[in-house]
Amino acid sequence: MCREHRIKVTPQRLEIYKVAIQSKEHPSAEDIYHSVRAKLPTISLDTVYRTLSSLERWGLLFKVAVVDDRSRFDADLSPHHHVICTECNNITDFLWPEFDSLALPEDVTGWGSLKLKASQFVGVCSKCDAKNKNKVFSIRSSAQ
Repeated sequence: MCREHRIKVTPQRLEIYKVAIQSKEHPSAEDIYHSVRAKLPTISLDTVYRTLSSLERWGLLFKVAVVDDRSRFDADLSPHHHVICTECNNITDFLWPEFDSLALPEDVTGWGSLKLKASQFVGVCSKCDAKNKNKVFSIRSSAQ
């Protein structure tokens, strides 16, 4: 892809993309930076940010969402969607073929060309929900 667009293929770009594409955790730039530093100790966080921005611009990955004040990245370009927990910041992929086959609403069809058709749901996952219910129970129990 880089060669196709006459963009220099560098060890930094390759390693950043490799970490992003191998991760199923939707890593942040900081997560990628820490992983890449193991192989390239002189890399800067700024290089990681600029590279991720370029990879996104070239259509090789996309930003999922801002979670805990950090953008997270996904290099899985296959049709899928995300559920995001506001408590633990976990992002879970899921498939929704019925959504993927829906025609766009009329007011969107003339908007332009879409690069990605995905949805994001935000809430509290069942693990965090159970923890929160236990906290409420513990507070009530100790207050009595």
